[in-house]
Amino acid sequence: MSDAISLFVSSRFNGPPGMGNGGFSAGLAAQLIDGPAEVSLRASVPLDTPLSLVPTQGEHAYECRQGDQIVMTASRAAPLAPLPSPPPSLAIARKGRDHYPPVETHAFPACFVCGPARADDGLCIFTGQPDGFDGVADTWTPSEAFADKTGQIRREVLWAALDCPGAFAIGFEDRPMVLARIIAEIHARPRAGEEVIVAAWHLYDEGRKHGAATGLFSADGTLLAQSEQLWIDLKPPVTAA
Repeated sequence: MSDAISLFVSSRFNGPPGMGNGGFSAGLAAQLIDGPAEVSLRASVPLDTPLSLVPTQGEHAYECRQGDQIVMTASRAAPLAPLPSPPPSLAIARKGRDHYPPVETHAFPACFVCGPARADDGLCIFTGQPDGFDGVADTWTPSEAFADKTGQIRREVLWAALDCPGAFAIGFEDRPMVLARIIAEIHARPRAGEEVIVAAWHLYDEGRKHGAATGLFSADGTLLAQSEQLWIDLKPPVTAA
């Protein structure tokens, strides 16, 4: 492909206020890459704004631009390592949201993926740590609104579902953070109406940088999709002396 294609993130698919959800936006940036893909978010993804996805010199590599500014880069990635542990059972995963922070303390309550204020049109993935599991978990039953003509859930929506749970595995409720990089690999796409187990694990901390891994699983524990993410703590606001 030699010509740019247009890319557009609707305001419905926001993350933090006024910007695109990182996972959803990354999934759009990786749409031309078959297999595992890595997306780095270089700037806030604007909403309701025409963007261009432009091939670069490297094979299977693209830049998402707003004019001359590079917003995201996307490239083919190596297959991801196995997840840290098996997923929780469906029954245990369903209890994860009992340990999820309430809307009053959520840093981004209107986030398309994890926002408690988006009960009508969001993904409503509320991953908390249930008893008997070493990460955070929830279940998710995607609606037909997120499916393609085959009834399977669209890839960019799966990328979104693979995003926010990692932040809660790290401890998002105590230290708000934003996504800097995500590597995702989709093995099989669930269908609309199919209950899916969502699980995420904290991998590491390096100063303000944190790593996490997320997996989507069928009800019987079969791995459907997975990701690894790099998160960056938001800097605390400067207060007057």
